[in-house]
Amino acid sequence: MRRTKIIATLGPASCKPITLEKLVREGVDLFRLNYSHQDHASHEQAIKDVRDTCKKLGVETGIIADLQGPKIRLERFRKGSIVLKEDDPFIIDTALAPSAGNQKRVGVTYKKLAKDVRKGNVLLIDDGRIELVVEKIIDQEIHCRTVVGGRLSNNKGINLLGGGLSAKALTDKDKLDLEHAVKNGVDYIAVSFVRSARDIKSTRSLLRKLKARTRIIAKFERIEAIHNAEEIIDVSDAIMIARGDMGVEIGDAGLPPVQKRLISLAREMDTAVITATQMMESMIGSQTPLRAEVFDVANAVLDGTDAVMLSGETSVGRYPVKVVKTMATICAETEKQRSIRTSDHRINTRFEKIDEAVAMATMYAANHIGASAIVSLTETGSTCLWMSRISSGIPIFAFTRHQSTMRRIKLYRGVYPVFFDVTTIKTTEVNRKIIEDLVNSGHVDNGDTVIITRGDLSGRRGGTNNMKIVKVDTNSNLK
Repeated sequence: MRRTKIIATLGPASCKPITLEKLVREGVDLFRLNYSHQDHASHEQAIKDVRDTCKKLGVETGIIADLQGPKIRLERFRKGSIVLKEDDPFIIDTALAPSAGNQKRVGVTYKKLAKDVRKGNVLLIDDGRIELVVEKIIDQEIHCRTVVGGRLSNNKGINLLGGGLSAKALTDKDKLDLEHAVKNGVDYIAVSFVRSARDIKSTRSLLRKLKARTRIIAKFERIEAIHNAEEIIDVSDAIMIARGDMGVEIGDAGLPPVQKRLISLAREMDTAVITATQMMESMIGSQTPLRAEVFDVANAVLDGTDAVMLSGETSVGRYPVKVVKTMATICAETEKQRSIRTSDHRINTRFEKIDEAVAMATMYAANHIGASAIVSLTETGSTCLWMSRISSGIPIFAFTRHQSTMRRIKLYRGVYPVFFDVTTIKTTEVNRKIIEDLVNSGHVDNGDTVIITRGDLSGRRGGTNNMKIVKVDTNSNLK
């Protein structure tokens, strides 16, 4: 069973029900809706189609609503584009009309940009393809000199090398999009261009006002987020290493060590982590990946990422189903390495919660007695998340009566949801029924060892307080 989860971005290439069904069958665990594109009606239809597809197939997949955030873009040119040559002067004019761009100047969506930049700053446009150095600021005009030229067209993104832009993480558009996403039952909200824990806390406050328990993913795209990594991870439910804008701000050469550090830190702090952006980029138009891309996905898996994400590959690419199948194969092959099945995670740490202590003890026992499966009776999925932080090749089955929990835990590495309404079963029969379900589904067999965690009170949140080691006997089910 593949442990690393796959996230696929929906778009024109993947939104049809027949394609959705193929994607789920090939192993997509969560779908991402990019709120930078399309309108609310389109997203609403996509959510409905995903839910209908899952109901048809008898499975659950999570849905992530990815907010646009304060993506800073140039405005438009009168002729659609211009060509800048090395040493050409160019002005970014925050007061210029949206469609009045010409060979000498262009407007920008972020009107405070002139206050955020200084002489000598480097502005990177179109993911760094064009590079401008700031020579002076006159009122609302940023006078630049072209260092790296090229064709510059409408609405291209702009970044400040080294970070430092003060735009807030949540725009007015984001707040409306968040409300729409929550209303339509998404499982995660991804907050773009996070700078500090304050951005996540303000998002959490908005969710409380909406009486929603939607989980929050903090996207690491700004250099400020890297500096504030621990405080951001501490208040987030998951993080996403979004390597596109981050690479522009810190330089591509700085990405690998940052990615490794963030994955390690998230796991240490019991938080799920997603690795994203251009993982299989060549498969947008090709049926086979570059070997460098195969290594990229494999290295993320070896480092312990919970999920790997596809963006343009599945949203606009020619082979969305093929790319998911290819990525699933890479993940499964990489997970055969013994080195990622062992762990000394938190071995010297004091546990403050009983259910957390049970989760850690369970994984230690499972890894040392050769258990075939671990079962957690869970309401919220917290116990499963803690378990999944321990490197292991043993599947963790989350038995829960809540569909929302089933969808959320699809993000956790090595955790597989099973619908199980514990409140309808006699307490003395619960373990027997669990083993029966595992045997019938082919996950365990006669003589296998299974570890079950549960609480004394069925259906109670945070109540996991005991662990039982069970030997499967297909004649009596329990021994």
